[in-house]
Amino acid sequence: MIRIILLILLLLMSELKATELSSLIPKVKPAVVAIAVYNPTSAPRFKLIGSGFAVAPGNRIATNYHVIEKLPDISKNESYVVLSGHGSQPQIHQIKDIRSSREHDLALLDIGATLPYLELAQEDIIAEGTEVAFTGYPITAVLGLYPATHRAIISAVTPIAIPADHSTALNPRTLRQLQQPFPVYQLDGTAYPGNSGSALYRQSDGKVVAVINMVLVKASREAVLSDPSGIAFAIPVKHLKQLMAKNND
Repeated sequence: MIRIILLILLLLMSELKATELSSLIPKVKPAVVAIAVYNPTSAPRFKLIGSGFAVAPGNRIATNYHVIEKLPDISKNESYVVLSGHGSQPQIHQIKDIRSSREHDLALLDIGATLPYLELAQEDIIAEGTEVAFTGYPITAVLGLYPATHRAIISAVTPIAIPADHSTALNPRTLRQLQQPFPVYQLDGTAYPGNSGSALYRQSDGKVVAVINMVLVKASREAVLSDPSGIAFAIPVKHLKQLMAKNND
């Protein structure tokens, strides 16, 4: 009898958590944006390259630095733009300014409009086992401008780089990270190309705890692997707050 009661309680808790997330997603999605290369003369006009999200006061977009690292081809009228809204008729926002932190693979893009924004968590590091979710544009070239949400937990807080058994397995990026290591989150959820720059937020309150990263961390941690894992990683939000503070100086 006790086992049956416990099973019922577990099922009810699971349903409650699913309900909490389903009610949270509509509040998160208006702040979620796509980063694209825009060419008014090509077909299609947009090439979606990553995800991002609005932060306070609403005219700044957080994403990964590597998403906008390569200069667009000006000779082809290319430029980076931010797309808000979803589906076939997004709002196009020109980027007025870019601030970045290359070492943490983060960037802030200033736009002219003010969008709904996500709140950032106060904690520098959150506990392992925390239930989180991320909303962005996985496999953007195929799935288009329709944001998807994935659930996960913080499965580990781990250094961005780990020493290799042999020096031949090290690359310049890994060496730099070993000199100035910082902790990142390892997730049990799967992120895909296009999720880079997505907000990782707590399921309990929707506050952003990290930024999904699929390039910098994997290159640092998994350089020695011939077959990289499907594990997802994220940069803690403290580094985004530091970049935002620099903007206010």
